[in-house]
Amino acid sequence: MAGAIVAPPLVWSFVQPKSISSHTGHSSKITNPAFLNTYISKGSHDVSSKLQMAFKLEEGETSNMFDGPRALVKERDACGVGFIANTKSGEEFGTHKVLQQGLVALDCMEHRGACGGDGISGDGAGIMTEIPWKLFSEYRSESCPKPGVGMIFLPRDEGRRDAVKKVIESVCKSNELEFIGWREVPVDKDVLGPMARDAAPSMWQFFVKAPKRLDNDDESRDGFERTLYLVRRRFEVERKLRGLEWNDDDNEVYVASFSSRTIVYKGMVQSCVLPKFYKDLSNTDYTTRFVIYHRRFSTNTSPRWPLAQPMRVVGHNGEINTLLGNVNWIKAREASKSLTEGNQIDPNCDVQDLVDYDSTENIVTMCNTQDIPAVLEPLIDLNRSDSANLDAVFELMCQSRHRAPCALMALVPTAYNNEPSLADNPEIVDFYKFHGGLLEAWDGPALLVFSDGKSIGASLDRNGLRPARYSITKDGSVYMMSETGVIPDMDEAEIVEKGRLGPGQMINVDLQTGEFKDNIKIKSEIASRHPYGEWISNQRQDVKKLDASSERLYDDKTTTFAQATFGWSLEDIGMQIQDMAGSAKETTYSMGDDAPQAVLSERPHTMYNYFKQRFAQVTNPPIDPLREGVVMSLGMTLGKKESIYKVSEKGARLIHLESPILNSEEMKQVKVFEDESKGGFKQQTLSTRYDIDQGPPGIKAALQKLCDDAVEQVRAGTEVLILSDLAKDQSALDNTTYIPPLLAIGAVHHRLIEEGLRMNAGIIVETGAAWSTHHFACLVGYGANAVHPYMALETVKQWHSSDKTKKQMDSGKLKKANVQEAQENYRSAVEAGMLKILSKMGISLLTSYSGAQIFEAIGLGEEVIDTSFKGTTSRIGGMNLEEIASETVMMRPEMAAAKMKLINNGYYKPVPKMGEYHVNSSDLAKLLHDAIGLDKKINQLNRDEHENDGVKAANVANYEIFKKSMETAPLANIRDLLDFESDRPSIPITDVESVEDIMKRFCTGAMSLGALSREAHETLAIAVNRVGGKSNSGEGGEDIIRGKPINDVDENGRSETFPHLAGLKNGDSANSYIHQVASGRFGVTPEFLVTAKQLEIKMAQGAKPGEGGQLPGPKISEYIAGLRASKQGVTLISPPPHHDIYSIEDLAQLIHDLHAVNEKAGVSVKLVSSIGIGTVACGVAKANADVIQISGGDGGTGASPLSSIKHAGCPWELGLSEAHSALLNNGLRDRVTLRVDGGIRTGRDIAIAAMMGAEEFGFGTIAMIAEGCVMARVCHLNTCPVGVTSQKEELRKKFPGTPEHVVNFFYFVAEEVRQLMAHLGYSKFEDIIGRADLLAESKAQTERVAKTKGIKLGPFFAGVPDSANNRSFLKSNEDKSSAKDAIIHKNGFSSDLDREISSNGDFKKVIEDNEGTSIANYLIKNTDRSVCAMLAGDIARAHGNRGFKGRINVNLNGSAGQSFGAFVLPGLSVRLEGEANDYVGKGMNGGEIVIVPDANAGFIAAESSIVGNACLYGATGGDFHANGRAGERFAVRNSGAYAVVEGTGDHCCEYMTGGVVVSLGSVGRNVGAGMTGGLGYFYDEENSFSSRLNGEIVKSQRIATKEGEAQLKAILERHFQKTGSEKAEAILNDWENKVGNFWQVFPPSEANTPFVKELNNFDIDLRVSASSPDGEMCFLPVGGQLNPEQTQRCAD
Repeated sequence: MAGAIVAPPLVWSFVQPKSISSHTGHSSKITNPAFLNTYISKGSHDVSSKLQMAFKLEEGETSNMFDGPRALVKERDACGVGFIANTKSGEEFGTHKVLQQGLVALDCMEHRGACGGDGISGDGAGIMTEIPWKLFSEYRSESCPKPGVGMIFLPRDEGRRDAVKKVIESVCKSNELEFIGWREVPVDKDVLGPMARDAAPSMWQFFVKAPKRLDNDDESRDGFERTLYLVRRRFEVERKLRGLEWNDDDNEVYVASFSSRTIVYKGMVQSCVLPKFYKDLSNTDYTTRFVIYHRRFSTNTSPRWPLAQPMRVVGHNGEINTLLGNVNWIKAREASKSLTEGNQIDPNCDVQDLVDYDSTENIVTMCNTQDIPAVLEPLIDLNRSDSANLDAVFELMCQSRHRAPCALMALVPTAYNNEPSLADNPEIVDFYKFHGGLLEAWDGPALLVFSDGKSIGASLDRNGLRPARYSITKDGSVYMMSETGVIPDMDEAEIVEKGRLGPGQMINVDLQTGEFKDNIKIKSEIASRHPYGEWISNQRQDVKKLDASSERLYDDKTTTFAQATFGWSLEDIGMQIQDMAGSAKETTYSMGDDAPQAVLSERPHTMYNYFKQRFAQVTNPPIDPLREGVVMSLGMTLGKKESIYKVSEKGARLIHLESPILNSEEMKQVKVFEDESKGGFKQQTLSTRYDIDQGPPGIKAALQKLCDDAVEQVRAGTEVLILSDLAKDQSALDNTTYIPPLLAIGAVHHRLIEEGLRMNAGIIVETGAAWSTHHFACLVGYGANAVHPYMALETVKQWHSSDKTKKQMDSGKLKKANVQEAQENYRSAVEAGMLKILSKMGISLLTSYSGAQIFEAIGLGEEVIDTSFKGTTSRIGGMNLEEIASETVMMRPEMAAAKMKLINNGYYKPVPKMGEYHVNSSDLAKLLHDAIGLDKKINQLNRDEHENDGVKAANVANYEIFKKSMETAPLANIRDLLDFESDRPSIPITDVESVEDIMKRFCTGAMSLGALSREAHETLAIAVNRVGGKSNSGEGGEDIIRGKPINDVDENGRSETFPHLAGLKNGDSANSYIHQVASGRFGVTPEFLVTAKQLEIKMAQGAKPGEGGQLPGPKISEYIAGLRASKQGVTLISPPPHHDIYSIEDLAQLIHDLHAVNEKAGVSVKLVSSIGIGTVACGVAKANADVIQISGGDGGTGASPLSSIKHAGCPWELGLSEAHSALLNNGLRDRVTLRVDGGIRTGRDIAIAAMMGAEEFGFGTIAMIAEGCVMARVCHLNTCPVGVTSQKEELRKKFPGTPEHVVNFFYFVAEEVRQLMAHLGYSKFEDIIGRADLLAESKAQTERVAKTKGIKLGPFFAGVPDSANNRSFLKSNEDKSSAKDAIIHKNGFSSDLDREISSNGDFKKVIEDNEGTSIANYLIKNTDRSVCAMLAGDIARAHGNRGFKGRINVNLNGSAGQSFGAFVLPGLSVRLEGEANDYVGKGMNGGEIVIVPDANAGFIAAESSIVGNACLYGATGGDFHANGRAGERFAVRNSGAYAVVEGTGDHCCEYMTGGVVVSLGSVGRNVGAGMTGGLGYFYDEENSFSSRLNGEIVKSQRIATKEGEAQLKAILERHFQKTGSEKAEAILNDWENKVGNFWQVFPPSEANTPFVKELNNFDIDLRVSASSPDGEMCFLPVGGQLNPEQTQRCAD
């Protein structure tokens, strides 16, 4: 590096002197009682003091615990929603019947809502209807038959109310709206719950005439509507100008609706209360042609009246995951609206005239309506809910003359790429392409019901997880609902069609003509209004993927220097680049993230490491990039985006990028489009480098210049801005440093938004400091449209040319690839990783992720956030700009003394003595093993040679050494910055609660059998059961043999039942206390559920939240495959948690299911720490969970993508404190037990976690170390040297652990807790729970933070409520004299029918006698949920999965609620005449479910929906027959059921591992995605099936063998016998001709079976049914036909 100019080291250095950085010990841990007493007395304070005394806030500071967008941290919601429309019955103004039916339907949605903290006040219910003109006849006149009607919430205080009324009248008058009068809405407040009554505003309506100047209004009176809309947005501005705001609970002023078409009645009530509260709704003069109804489930216990829905135009069931980005882009879009071509304010933009027809049209289409607070209320605001913001933008688009369906198509687009159903409608595809370039999607799970008064409709988001069913009757009524059956008295004979909305689909009813328009009709009609395809062809330029250049940018020496300056490490090349360029896959790794938080590390980190990816859990679902990638897209655009409010050909003039990751050839292609003949896209490159001799302060000036230059260039017409840190040569690298690209893009992006210029240009980041998938996600997430990672591509070239790589390719260790292919492999890996990152937040489109800022910052200060990351939460402060500049320079090789070589930083895999500190090291394992008496050399092979099986005595002194090593270690976690500060003197340790009682609070982490070996899994379970704690099965089921006590132990501690274990005692139990139910449903059977004492729902995993689990094929042994009902040796990848837990109300449903099948087991829900977890935890508590577990983002794993381990999930210190605080604030803390896990290792960790609110504590990795793990970090490779995480027999024999080792560890930890309690003066453990006032920031520890003095914990932890004098939350809310874990929540009214069935005396006798037959008949309605789950649980408790010999037949009639027939098992047959909702047959294990339409049905069964989504999810056996169509994700994760339906939606047979599925009708796309076992038969008369098949794993063929044909025919005959299916009958009657229309779908594991392939010399029975009446399998000899006896037997 000759000639390099560098600043003196002290200018840049952030590493503190060694004497400080090696400071030893936390003062709380000093074990000298005399010193501790002195310390406590100095720091003591009054016991009643507030928490802020422990965390002293500076003057003017407030807690930031709940800072952030309201929709993220304050309140989230979900709901039931629907509409009824009938324009053909009744008079001009409709009928009262429509309203009555809507109110009945609303009441039948009650279970989808929730109540406030008082248990009575609803979270919200409401309706939108046509204005009831008959009811308002006195306010109408001949001159004004349809006035504008406002529905407004006003203050309760009369004086305030009158003052606001005057404002309303004044604003109306000044805008020429003649005021007709006020009407007090008749209400009955006595029906309200206490909370709702206390918060209830005064309800009024007001009426206005249209301005006379609007004589030129069009026929639909759009001008009048626009005036009403703009005047409504003026009210709030004028109220504030007149000072009519009050800082108390009587400040509510909210206009629910102001229109001449529609009106909204809503409130903080339960469904049944709405018509009782609003007396108008019972008045027969209230007539309407339509009604939208909505019931809300809020995560908050004190929701506000205005948050009830419907909103003004939308009823929204879902969550907008991209809200922050959507809001930023709308702000940018509004700011740019009023600019002309020359970036000057448009003279036509007069926002003063809110009356003139043309003026109001100009305002909504051409004027900035966001940033004129003196005239109009801002369009959007992050203090509103996501639904309210979506409603506001949708409403503005409707006012700008977009038809309502058109606006919604643009805002929430379908996944149109390669959609088979759109093959004949290219105009629809062109519509989406055009609008996708102009408007980023409001992405997230959504069922949207909408009306602008001219039409009414509903639409689903592109993933289609939300249920949406509809029925059409002979009188023209259209009923659309979240659940079918919500109109109980509907005559089935009157129904002509039953359908459902699929993913991205829409239905619409024209309120003028009454015409019903299905998905294709309405979309084609909208799309045909403009020649979008022609516009795109004329204007759009495309950048397709091109082969990368093989030409090197630098020589090797310069490349290495450049890599170092950008923060590259040898492990980045050796782990990430090698995997990505060599195999096109992101690196998979194991264990958790035990390295320090970036801000606590003594090593320099790239800026990306200060950001944690957010992820979906509970209130919204992640999606599946692996199996459902068809709904995702990484396409991006460059160029100026035209207005969405005035559609024209100019809107198509954009550069479209196939990939956001550009190579140098594609950069050249972008440059080509600067030519006028190629589009004339003006481009400019701005360097982000600056002179190194400017020192740390230079970064501020460089940033300011960069932003100023960007503004100047875009104002001058630049449409493609390139921010580049490329240095042309070594000299430039020597003399300059750079602004970190993430800092640069964030600053420029936000500056352009502020200047109203962001829509005018796309931004490419050209950087050497991006190589990991997380890096690209950060850059795009903060505003980049594309990234050119020149140094990553250069590194791929360097790697490819190395001798090592060539040798690996030659030897076959790496697949051979040329340098272009290696670069494309790298890009493919990045793209897959980005899709995964998007998907974990439930986002489908990169255009929606761009600028959405879906991150939380940890360790960045206000200066940095305000400069580049506005809106991002950073709750503990941290680094400033100059410190970031210093850290950037510290990466340079001359600063790192690297002698011009790339070093190994050890951020991922520890590098002893040289790399980053890792808490869980092999040294730590050795210290702990010495303490607990474990010798890793003693194992199954030699244990008999040693006394006491080689278990040495536990050694207290060695545990002190272990503990001391933790105390003196480098900082790693937030808790390391905390200390104890007691409020009382110490006490003798003899006065403290016993070790045995404390250990009862200990749990093991949810580590699956499969990830762990049998030895490791069972040893942990036995150990924690011995100490009275809670063991956890993890995902993957459990051997039933473990459910029985071990009573065959000999004098040597051996058991014939468990011969692979040592150190056993008679009475030990290997049965896990907690049985986990995860997204893969592996091993989840009725017996598994009823043998648990607690059932855990895995919503997220600390190591990879938002993703499903994965178990590599080599670890799927025959035993593991048997437990999981899967195929040996076939890799198992669980779906992300979205199939039946995609929303808060559906999580509540799963909790309901589990409480039904096992009423004695509590239900826990596992969450991962993230911003907003507090409000999520409140929702989970309201959903009836008994336990909430908060996992830290550093949790361990058997296998996970590397970026997920490092960059997703936050420290549990933040999540636990937020959850505890939110639950306390909302009065829910006494409903749930809080458990925490993630890197808990010591008694100090336990004490701190308790003070933050935890009552139970999980041990994961450290517990594995306690049974012998040596931290080899090869869990994902099946090569664990001590058999802890391997399924190989030879390695399992090397397992060294026994239960005693683990018990010794637990004992030491509990004893350490006792010592701390004695020092702090507390005798009972429960007395320190929630006592965050006993914690304080440690000055000594904070001074050890090398990088910054900007960390402040006080503002965050000051948000924990003071509970020192109110300990009631420790007892159950249901019984204050009982501990919470002794009380288990019971299901409410939705289980009444289930209880009635399970209480049937005849059924009980058959179960008790285990013989005989009993039949009973029942009526069922949609509010009857999980029906037959209790009965299934009773059978399983008595006889297990397969031991029941009796026969119970349950016949039902009506509309079944969710989870009908859940967990049905052999011997139980359920027949329903009617219809059912989602999750039919969930977890079905055997028996039979038959569903047929009502006998009087007037519709064609084969064409109508009869069951909902995700039916047979996780089924392990049984026979299922439905005479009708199923919804999305039919038979997902089916591993044994035999099922027949007459058609399905998308994703049929997804993740299927066994069983047979037959579809007699059309199916949606993506059939067989992730299917690794079982068979499918699909009837395809139109020969369109191939376009709907996901051929990644499975293959399809026409039926090729007589065995396959015989199997199919027998199943169809059974189906006809069970259901009377006309479709089955027609096929069977013409079998020879029709059988050729079937496709057989099979995965590789089934390819060599006789059903698929002609085989000779095989001996196999032909299975045509899952089970027969006696529990035996129903078989047909190969090549044989069913004889009459067999036919009857299988039919029975």
